[in-house]
Amino acid sequence: MKKHAPSKPDIALMPPFIGLTLKHIHVPASKEEFAAATAAIKAAGIAGFDTESKPTFVVGDVSDGPHVVQFALHDSAYLFQIHRKEGHHHLIELLRSDELLKVGFGLRSDRKHIRAKFGVEFGGVVDLNTVFSRDGYQKEMGVRNAVAQLFKQRFAKSKKITTTDWSQLQLTEQQILYAANDAYAALKVLEALKLPRTELPIMGANEPEQNADNADLSE
Repeated sequence: MKKHAPSKPDIALMPPFIGLTLKHIHVPASKEEFAAATAAIKAAGIAGFDTESKPTFVVGDVSDGPHVVQFALHDSAYLFQIHRKEGHHHLIELLRSDELLKVGFGLRSDRKHIRAKFGVEFGGVVDLNTVFSRDGYQKEMGVRNAVAQLFKQRFAKSKKITTTDWSQLQLTEQQILYAANDAYAALKVLEALKLPRTELPIMGANEPEQNADNADLSE
């Protein structure tokens, strides 16, 4: 029997999920800042993960995203803007690493975009939709439903923010908060599940992608 997360009306009545504030979110801009961010992320060994891409509004257009890649730790987050070429070496190292677990929702599509953008395989991937599906929940659990199910809190997903230009040189405060906390919420969900590493469905850099039946909607 399938399990179901709380309904949208129920979620709307829940108190808000409290995420990271701006002072805990870093947007590296120099070689030194990228190196420091990478060292902190690698030291943590596990990070909430997500990406953002400039949306397309014309039929047939294909996004050249991702334009922002997010890593969230227990008390901080790092947003890598792709237009900053000085950070590419560090970013690719993190993406390819099987030792650094990258935890998020709907990462199957991110895997494809990362391969197309950087020509590398995305390793150490834990898609939480797979975890919930394995436990009997609907496959498209997503961060909003997971936060409601585990914390009885409402995670805001603003289309007004998601459809902004993520490729712009300077992100707005609203974009920074949204991007960081999308990744942060995923990490908090994994922590709440209290699963040992041996029970996580980790996809390595050289493993084949999941089949279409395991596709998801990361709402």
